[in-house]
Amino acid sequence: LWAVFAMGSGDTAQRTASSASRTDLKPTNVDLMAPGSQLRPEEVWIGKAGREAFSFVPVDIGDRQGFFKKRNLKLEISSFSGEARLQQAMAADGIDISLASGVGMAFIVKGSPVKAVAAFAGPPLLFALVVHKDATLKSEADLNGRTVGVSGVGSVTHWLVNQIALQRGWGLGGIKVVGIGDNGARVAAVKSRGIDGAVVDIASALNFVKAGDGRVLNRFGHIVKDFHLHVMFATDKAIAAKPEAIRNFIAGWFETIAFMRKDKARTVEIAAEVMGTDKVLAAGIYDELMPMFADNGRFNPKALDVLSKSFVDLKTLPTAPDMSKLHTEAFLPK
Repeated sequence: LWAVFAMGSGDTAQRTASSASRTDLKPTNVDLMAPGSQLRPEEVWIGKAGREAFSFVPVDIGDRQGFFKKRNLKLEISSFSGEARLQQAMAADGIDISLASGVGMAFIVKGSPVKAVAAFAGPPLLFALVVHKDATLKSEADLNGRTVGVSGVGSVTHWLVNQIALQRGWGLGGIKVVGIGDNGARVAAVKSRGIDGAVVDIASALNFVKAGDGRVLNRFGHIVKDFHLHVMFATDKAIAAKPEAIRNFIAGWFETIAFMRKDKARTVEIAAEVMGTDKVLAAGIYDELMPMFADNGRFNPKALDVLSKSFVDLKTLPTAPDMSKLHTEAFLPK
């Protein structure tokens, strides 16, 4: 995991280059060109750990609905192909706040200058394990000895596959895991029969099934109940320099979640565009995944305990860390 974190990437290079000029972009206290000399919006750089995932669509919805603007925030939103690249961009001061996974909290122990500031999704409803349409596998009980593709070693998708093996009594090597990259690459590997199955987000899974190329073998809601699938991270630098912006962003996020629960039609409209899919599929994803979103960002002690043990299971860390040092609730709405 840490080796991946240290790697360069096109995404990171672009954000790092942008960060080099961020000093010139930081707002003065007053915009003299604005009517009435109103305060200039504070620019906040947001990173998403995936391009297509519905999990991160709320930031786009909130931006378009004006929930961040009314809090005097101007968002610059970027997507990254994975957690490690996003964490690297944060370390390079290219991102202020990231939308990523709970498993990513292990990066903090490894030295990433960030802290988890809100837990925004619980059980792993986002993911499905897909297989080729003609595969002989009928259920997760048939996965012993098979090869399953995940986003990367040390990722939440890797951890979920390991949990199947452990709960079935097969041990960590019971299912062979291979890191492949983004959802498209994993689906392609299944389609070509290069691997037996892959863990992908529900949008990719439903598209794979709709195309007639594959089927869903397994979902992960039953694997673990107390879990923080997704958390927000803020850099130590942003926490020190712009605490109110972080607080306002989190408030805007949870106002967005409340809006999404009330207005499915508008949510689906924006989600379909952001995710590059049709409205029918987006509506199905909405029904599947809205229950996973938290309403207040509080960290669940049981979920944190599961995460700390997952770091050891994945061999990301030698021992379970003190999770209280990796997160804060100081920026959550009162």
